[in-house]
Amino acid sequence: LRWSPWSRPGVRTLVIAGVFVTILWNLRFFLNPSKGSQEDSKHREPLVILVWEWPSKQVPNVSRDVCHELYSITGCQLTTERQLLHQASVVVFPHSRLQPGQDKLPKERLPGQNWVWVSMESPSNTRALAAWNQTFNWVMTYRQDSDIFIPYGKLVPNRSATVNIPAKTNLVSWVISNYHRTQKRAQVYKNLSRYLHVNIYGKANNKPLCKDCLLPTISKSKFYLAFENSIHRDYITEKLWRNSLLAGTVPVVLGPPRANYEQFVPADSFIHVNDFGSLEELATFLKTMNSSRYQQFFAWQRRFSVKLYADWRERICAICMAYPHLPRGRLYPDLQSWFNS
Repeated sequence: LRWSPWSRPGVRTLVIAGVFVTILWNLRFFLNPSKGSQEDSKHREPLVILVWEWPSKQVPNVSRDVCHELYSITGCQLTTERQLLHQASVVVFPHSRLQPGQDKLPKERLPGQNWVWVSMESPSNTRALAAWNQTFNWVMTYRQDSDIFIPYGKLVPNRSATVNIPAKTNLVSWVISNYHRTQKRAQVYKNLSRYLHVNIYGKANNKPLCKDCLLPTISKSKFYLAFENSIHRDYITEKLWRNSLLAGTVPVVLGPPRANYEQFVPADSFIHVNDFGSLEELATFLKTMNSSRYQQFFAWQRRFSVKLYADWRERICAICMAYPHLPRGRLYPDLQSWFNS
């Protein structure tokens, strides 16, 4: 007779016991499925996002399923009703509505509830950040390294392969409402205007443009001064997206370095002030550009079109898209240091 380890009673007993334990372990999930059901039902329920105070002056009606109706984002419920605080998984706090001191914040934070700090302004125009240390779990800004990234605009693929350049009647235009001599953009404009004429619109020049007049007026210029009010990483606003690219003009940008712009738009779609040794050189470049060279700046239109992010409902609905991938259990210890980095 051949000897086998399975013939020993002790081995057989251990194997049978192991099989029995395995069967019991698997039966546990059939006999007590409540945990799995609770998790599934939790995912099926809409994610409630409470906007503590709406970022803009006009508060839209968000009582309907606006994320689904407007942006095809499902499972997302926006609300501005503070009595729903205990149902909210996410609470949104726009910095423009925060006041120093925490008297206007909720008195308590539910376990697992995440608070989001929101700002579309640059660090130069954002005050009193030190008051909000150890307060917010996530940040939502124009910065690419934000937990929720909300740019002012982006280029989206477009298969039309057509180029549309509006008719031009002047060389350069600029829309400016808040003009301060200490800003770099004011200094650059002052020096540039010595070498060429700039058509200025906006409150700063007592020539405000109505909402529907803005793009048709700007589109008549070959170039637009897309000068940001302050220079910060990723701070590329509607001055590029709407006033330049969407209007059909070539942006002359003043902002972060060229390499930063090229993370958002093609290198041949804009002119950077820093590309030139002097503003006189820049002016000469603009004034002497021939038609074929000018048209090259619009090559991006064959592949892309401009998408603007101007509706706060769309920005806040984006939280639902990002939610499953966001870090849990974290607080920003020093919001000011992060934002100024």
